Amino acid sequence: MSTPPAFPDPQRAWAYRPPQPLRGAATGPLAGLTFSVKDLFAVEGWPLRASTRAPLPLMVPSPLVLRLLDLGGTAVGKTHLHEIAMGILGANAYGGTRHPALPDHAAGGSSSGAAVSAALRQVDFALGTDTGGSIRVPAAWCGVYGYKPTKNHPAWPTTGVLPLSPTCDHAGPLAADFGTILRVQEALTGAAITPQDWSGLKVGIWQPADWLDPQAQAAVQGMARRLEEAGAALHSISLPDMLDAYSVIVGHEAAQVHADALALADPGFSPDVLTKLRAAQELTPSQVQAAYTRREEYRTQLAKLFGQVDLLLAPVVPTSPPLIGQEEVQLGRETANLRPAVLRLNVPFSMLGVPAVALPSGVDWVGVQLIAPWGQDPWLLGLVRALLGGD
Repeated sequence: MSTPPAFPDPQRAWAYRPPQPLRGAATGPLAGLTFSVKDLFAVEGWPLRASTRAPLPLMVPSPLVLRLLDLGGTAVGKTHLHEIAMGILGANAYGGTRHPALPDHAAGGSSSGAAVSAALRQVDFALGTDTGGSIRVPAAWCGVYGYKPTKNHPAWPTTGVLPLSPTCDHAGPLAADFGTILRVQEALTGAAITPQDWSGLKVGIWQPADWLDPQAQAAVQGMARRLEEAGAALHSISLPDMLDAYSVIVGHEAAQVHADALALADPGFSPDVLTKLRAAQELTPSQVQAAYTRREEYRTQLAKLFGQVDLLLAPVVPTSPPLIGQEEVQLGRETANLRPAVLRLNVPFSMLGVPAVALPSGVDWVGVQLIAPWGQDPWLLGLVRALLGGD
């Protein structure tokens, strides 16, 4: 049994609170900051459950958590997630996580508890993961900032993190204050993030109108105006629906990660998660190989696009936070299943590994994202810093 949190937790954000936090070094660039840990990260002496009742593979302790402790951060506990990170709403075997301000609404996922702990300022920052939007979606719906680094960023290792899809998984932070994300990034990399000039930048605006409700459209349009006022030149762009490759890759890899549990008569997963994993086990080798081939084609398309524009502005979510249990959303004349409606806005940037920052848009509970080319994390973070008025 986990230790009850020291504060009320009606949102069910917290998976485990130890009797005493793991205190960071007394001195260091993160001294005085507290953080939560998504319950995919292995932390020595703490349970790892991934918000499921299924048995899990053994994991080595996360070097990222250890590094943050060495830098002075204090880890106060683990947060709930959408079960094994296989979803975007925050549902799990322990009742699911609710929105920090809208009690009947979902927080988003899979880093649901991370976003809630940041939004309620229970911690200064939260560790999350992002495979198909799992940092950016709850950040957008909970009104906080989320940073998904370039894939395989040396400062944000996924070693010691229970995988969902090694091809698509990223580790990254969420925080109510963007300055805290900058402070963490600077501490991990040892390099300052300097404000960057927006003047003359070519920004590709991805606004697939048929995939967004009026609030989500207003969020993108409002941010586009801010970028234009900052000096950027705006260009409309388009991207294909990449779920054909993503869904196969993630399902295939997740089924491999959880193969031992799936071999049991009763694996212990919730019905929805088990159905997805069983379906993935039925994929043929040719279907899997075709998905990886398609991913490379999408990567080529995105690289070509970044040859035409410097930066992308895109939606994160198609609508405001859904009700708990809601499965469909009205987008124009289309009634869409909520999961693919959210995923298709985010998977291009996680499946292909480019850095992205989710940030509030000015429309309540509907964030947007800025995306840069591979490896341009310092520049992207510096642009956001300048946009928010950082000196």
